Amino acid sequence: MPTARFLLWCGLVAAVGGAVLCVLGWYGISGERFAERQLPYLASCTVPGAALLVAGAVLVAAAARAGPPPSPGTEPAPDTVLPPPPSSGGPPLRVPGGTLAHRPDCPLVADRPDAVRAAGDPALAPCPVCEPWPP
Repeated sequence: MPTARFLLWCGLVAAVGGAVLCVLGWYGISGERFAERQLPYLASCTVPGAALLVAGAVLVAAAARAGPPPSPGTEPAPDTVLPPPPSSGGPPLRVPGGTLAHRPDCPLVADRPDAVRAAGDPALAPCPVCEPWPP
């Protein structure tokens, strides 16, 4: 089942359940004269109903954002294709005071020529963006 459709149905079910609980809570509260007798309806129906309404709205919004599933045999839009990771054969670099080793063309250090020094420390962790060492 596609994710967007699943989110949409879960959101609609949650919203309907929340609306039903709010109506039941309102009906229970409207029949009681004193506040101390209204609190159980508020705690057991109205507050959870409002929470389900909010959760349903969030799920429906997530379904709308996910959009329709792609048709079989179609390629993703060009703006959704991720660029390949940087690939440079140069020695790893580091930013002074940093704890990561980077390739020279890593986007995190490419625009900082004055702040980049050769990495000679074997305790440096590999950058998760450019992955200077093979796994």
